[in-house]
Amino acid sequence: MKILVTGGAGFIGSHLCEELAKDRNNNIYSLDNYSIGTPRNHVDNVTYIKGDTADIKHNIVFVPDVVYHLGEYSRVEQSFEDIKRVWSSNQKGTFEVIEFCREHNVKLVYAGSSTKFAISENGSDLSPYAWTKARNTELIKNYNNWFGLSYAIVYFYNVYGGREISDGRYSTLIALFKEKIKEKKPLTVVSPGTQKRNFTHINDIINGLILVGEKGVGDEYGIGCNDSYSILEIAKMFGGKIEMIPERQGNRVDGKVMTSKTLELGWRVKHSVGDYIQDFLKTS
Repeated sequence: MKILVTGGAGFIGSHLCEELAKDRNNNIYSLDNYSIGTPRNHVDNVTYIKGDTADIKHNIVFVPDVVYHLGEYSRVEQSFEDIKRVWSSNQKGTFEVIEFCREHNVKLVYAGSSTKFAISENGSDLSPYAWTKARNTELIKNYNNWFGLSYAIVYFYNVYGGREISDGRYSTLIALFKEKIKEKKPLTVVSPGTQKRNFTHINDIINGLILVGEKGVGDEYGIGCNDSYSILEIAKMFGGKIEMIPERQGNRVDGKVMTSKTLELGWRVKHSVGDYIQDFLKTS
């Protein structure tokens, strides 16, 4: 099979490419503009193409059997400052990917976001990021109704594990806490700290993602651990001093997952964030 992964040099995309490339019958291609992805995440037996998803028709000169579309802007709080970049990547870029799949009759596996289910008190989306993700899932389903687009939409929940971003404004929470512990600095927790998340190991994410790519049809394939923890609970697992910082716009408070359709395919969670943190502390 020819498989295209957008964002293949990123955290999740690189793991997906690596796992798919283990099957020698697969030809794996990555399309990434390296705005967040990095050549350090390159893995063997993958063809890397540098370019924007908005130019997918020019960058990809072959017809893949399936497209895993992970190459979008994917930060909630930062999206208020990066709104032009969010629009370019998540609206213009994703539209071109959808059109590419329609024109070539290719199955699209889209990485949606559970943020689309969180609405503010006045009924609006919580962030520019959440708005774009909600509109994209709606558009993909409409393309199925209008043009017969083959698709499956997955939802990730707070992914952690190897290659996650550990510094800068796009760092993930677990990686950030790990670096703070190494540097003997306080763990910064966004107020109120009671907001809950479903931390899911990258290996569980990839297993579910590939399974949905092979067997999934339609929407609502959640890939997330059902155990939720508050940010304060996670910080206490690491130990050390905790420093509370002001609440941020767009921050969700709940921790709910929808995994029934993914479980029906045979997917199961095999990793625990508590075990992961304890293993890290033992070796740090």
